[in-house]
Amino acid sequence: MKNETSSSESDDFSLPPSILNIDMIKSQLESGRSPIVTYKEALKQLDLELESVFDPLSQIDQIVYARSNALDKLITHIWLSFINNQEVCLIAVGGYGRCEMLPKSDIDLLLLFEDEAVIEQYKSKIEQFLMQLWDIGLDIGSSVRTFSDCEREASNDITITTNLLETRLIVGNHALFARLRTRMRDDDICDSETFFYEKVKEQKARHAKWEDTDFSLEPNVKTGVGGLRDIQTIGWVAKRHFDDNHLENLVSCGFLTEEELTTLLDCQNFLWKIRYQLHRITKKEEDRLLFDLQEKVAEVLGLIDSENLLAVEQLMKEYYRCVGKVSELNEILLQHFEEAILKIDPTLSLIPINKKVNRRNNLIDFKDEQTLLDEPSLILEIFVMLCDDPTLNGIHSHTRRVIHQNLDLIDDEFRQSEKNKSLFKQVLCSYLGTSSSLRRMDRLGVLGKYLTEFGRVIGQMQYDLFHIYTVDAHTLLTIRNIRKFRHIENTEKFPTATAVYHRIDRVYVLIIAALFHDLGKGQGGNHSIIGEKFVIEFCQSHGFNTDDTSLAGWLVKNHLLMSLTSQRKDISDPEVIADFAREVGSITRLQYLFILTVADISATNPDLWNAWRAELLRKLFNETYRALRRGLDNMLDRQEVIEQCKQRAIKILIDDGFDEASVRDFWDNPGDDYFLRESPENIAWHFKEINSSGLNNPKVLIKEMHGSHFSGATQIFVYAPDRDQLFTDIATTLSNLNLSIQDARIITSTSSDFSLDTFIVLDENGESIGDDFDRVRDIQFKLLMAIQNPDEVNRQIKRISRAKKIFAVETIVSHSVDEENNRSILEVTSSDRPGLLATCGRILNELDIQILNARIATLGERVEDIFFVQTRDRKPIEDQNLINQLCIKLKAALDKES
Repeated sequence: MKNETSSSESDDFSLPPSILNIDMIKSQLESGRSPIVTYKEALKQLDLELESVFDPLSQIDQIVYARSNALDKLITHIWLSFINNQEVCLIAVGGYGRCEMLPKSDIDLLLLFEDEAVIEQYKSKIEQFLMQLWDIGLDIGSSVRTFSDCEREASNDITITTNLLETRLIVGNHALFARLRTRMRDDDICDSETFFYEKVKEQKARHAKWEDTDFSLEPNVKTGVGGLRDIQTIGWVAKRHFDDNHLENLVSCGFLTEEELTTLLDCQNFLWKIRYQLHRITKKEEDRLLFDLQEKVAEVLGLIDSENLLAVEQLMKEYYRCVGKVSELNEILLQHFEEAILKIDPTLSLIPINKKVNRRNNLIDFKDEQTLLDEPSLILEIFVMLCDDPTLNGIHSHTRRVIHQNLDLIDDEFRQSEKNKSLFKQVLCSYLGTSSSLRRMDRLGVLGKYLTEFGRVIGQMQYDLFHIYTVDAHTLLTIRNIRKFRHIENTEKFPTATAVYHRIDRVYVLIIAALFHDLGKGQGGNHSIIGEKFVIEFCQSHGFNTDDTSLAGWLVKNHLLMSLTSQRKDISDPEVIADFAREVGSITRLQYLFILTVADISATNPDLWNAWRAELLRKLFNETYRALRRGLDNMLDRQEVIEQCKQRAIKILIDDGFDEASVRDFWDNPGDDYFLRESPENIAWHFKEINSSGLNNPKVLIKEMHGSHFSGATQIFVYAPDRDQLFTDIATTLSNLNLSIQDARIITSTSSDFSLDTFIVLDENGESIGDDFDRVRDIQFKLLMAIQNPDEVNRQIKRISRAKKIFAVETIVSHSVDEENNRSILEVTSSDRPGLLATCGRILNELDIQILNARIATLGERVEDIFFVQTRDRKPIEDQNLINQLCIKLKAALDKES
């Protein structure tokens, strides 16, 4: 249905007469059929009719417009059955006004009257009309206003101004409607400049809710960064200024180019296609691509798993690329609107930098497009200028558009140019501006075109809760983190990294390694090995010397080595330190690897970086540094470490008035592992507390770990009679207290059958408990109750979160023997969930297996826990039947709970 006053982009769309046949509806009503039943049936058939005519995968815009026009027909029919007065206006506003109706979109209506008297006259009929729309299942948003109401409210509320700028008359008084449209464009309501800045402010606030990133794990296709609302914002600003509601006409106004219009419409159709399926799948107005819906949408869109990418990863890659294009165009066009159309500052400062480039109000700007066509190297040259001159604030919208429209200039010949290689190398090696220049290059599409390996991973995500950014976004965040370490204000959060950063002299090698460290993902095979090949080829082709090339290659190949060692191995063991030191080989490599590791982890997931993880890396770095200083042929052995620990602890205790002989008598009980895993300060602390209350009394001690053997977490020391299920009951109690165990050191006395267990814990926010006295007392009380009254322990498992249920990880259990330390190593990978450690402890106890130590690594939805265990007679597990039984029982119990 086409209205002569319609302003929708679907004006030329013709609704097939078979869709929502009003004559048939009238016939049914005349036969006495209930209006509610008739209209509901018509709406139910509407989706089927639409999809019988249009393909939602290839003709989504046709479906969107057809739905709007079909609703026009039905709503007009219902309206006229209540109010057949041509002096009154029934007007579509908002998304309905734009003819953008998805299956469950709400329908915004304005009932416009000349004065209050007419409203009062039709009050009862208005209520009946709106009630009937609700009764048949339409989600209606309505306002009843006079002309003067619209004037007043639009003057005070930018949202109402926006709605009234994109109105469409469904039925009623054409003259009154035309007067409203004209009035809403008057400057005293809201002038173009004010409207622009209000919409920009509104957009910034909306983006802030999404942390200003278009790479949200569960994005909102409507209001998220780069979503439909960003396209609408471009349209609103331009439509208000040019008084034209057709995006196509903005090309002739000089606001949009043909290419930009095509990009916007293509992106809009893609986002509509996703939103359409979200509404259909959920049967409600759901605009969020939640984890459980991503797979369903990918399936409906016909995507299938490939060798390197899951179907859902293909969907999200296309989504992130789409919203990236929208974000960049949104930014360019709004900047262009301010700089070139509003011309806020008519005395724009224009200073030639050279014959090709100008400085325009501290923004860099090409002289003209032909300049770039004549000399394509300018694309990279301006980024070198930005690095060299910190007073330049960015790139002018004119130049951004010119680059955006001429990306095809970056071809194989461009990439092989020695001049261009030198320019790109200068950006990477710049003292200032490297990170910001690479981000600008990425947003403009330059980085992905020049560095094809980077271009392949743009928008590529991993379908899990651990990697919350796409590969390209994570890569640039890693580089930004490296550059942050040079600033003193980051010392508090990254003290060791900032100190080490200032000891290295080739930061550019770190930047190159960070740029390539994940570019092998999605290629099949080990991404570290593939990335090593990429970075070596890059360095060789760009003229880096042999030392730089070798170091960059080694860093990319080994970028996971330090994090895996710190999280998965017992770094209190001097043999672990010695093995790691041999693998690293030099202090130089250690320093570079440490900075890359810290930057990489903190750019993977904000929840991943905490004080405890930082402390593990710091300890590994410091111990390895000392080992390398001593030399690879002069490593400390276990007995040296144990004896040094004892001597330092004895000194502390003697200074406090204790007798060395009594101390050594007590130390005969725990065994050597106790002195490897605990600091001298902790050992002295344990002895004093246990000695004060008696050797036969259980004890729970809690303290923060500031400046101790480890820091950044809370340690809970439990001294208690050893018994079955002790570890399980402690783990269960800590879980019920919302404490997450990061490390567990389990020592059972060889003579007194008492356990000396230390648990390193963080709270639900990934932080230490702190100095909350009441919380500490509560933890002590509940742990003592669990130790002394095992029958009263609450072993009910808490519910698993929605997201973690979706990403259920199949349990994998592996066993190996550590002959040197006379123990078995049990590795368990499974879904993270409350009570997991308690379940593992229960199974091990049932099979008479004793936990000596546990390393806990939570990686998004997945845990990778390592248990160092022995049989009751203090030997590794060698019975293959027992090993098989253990693996089967653990897998069955953990998979059942997930």
